[in-house]
Amino acid sequence: MGRAGLTAERVTLAGAELADEVGLEHVTMSAVARRLGVKDASLYAHVRSLEDLRGRIALLAADEKTIRIAEAIAGRAGKDALMAYANAYRSYAHEHPGRYTATQIPMRIDPELAAAAPGPRRAVELTYGMLRAYKLDEPDLTDAVRLVRATLHGFVTLEAAGGFAHARPVEESWTSCLEALHASLQHWPSRREGAPS
Repeated sequence: MGRAGLTAERVTLAGAELADEVGLEHVTMSAVARRLGVKDASLYAHVRSLEDLRGRIALLAADEKTIRIAEAIAGRAGKDALMAYANAYRSYAHEHPGRYTATQIPMRIDPELAAAAPGPRRAVELTYGMLRAYKLDEPDLTDAVRLVRATLHGFVTLEAAGGFAHARPVEESWTSCLEALHASLQHWPSRREGAPS
């Protein structure tokens, strides 16, 4: 039996907070146990392993990020929705770098936990929904979703790593990148059957 008051949710949140402070790669069961003031063995009554803990952190982060994006794009469409989506995505990555990293690393997650977590599934639905205003059909729509994800993830990852050393303000580059992304979505080079090549 675990320590009174200790739950899988508390262990996950402690791991997530630690990940934001020191980086996901530095999250260990021992470090989380120290943070909670318990012995390492106490954690195993609530999470099976470090991989299980990291999977739980990823699901927590996916839920949080999805809620933030959903609130940002509510009632918006087209370019306005794209900008709100992108800014919510970036702000989450800035505020929760360790949690954000967890959402980007392929890992084995307990299928029951994954099935019960709405974040990842809703994130996909929100992205496809946000892009409907661009009137893309499959397979272009899926390609557009991948472009949006690659653009946003690439930018925030390079930014976090200090990859933008040029004197030009990063905020101005961010705005320009979003304008270019919007233009690309508006003028998508369709490869649907019968479309001009």
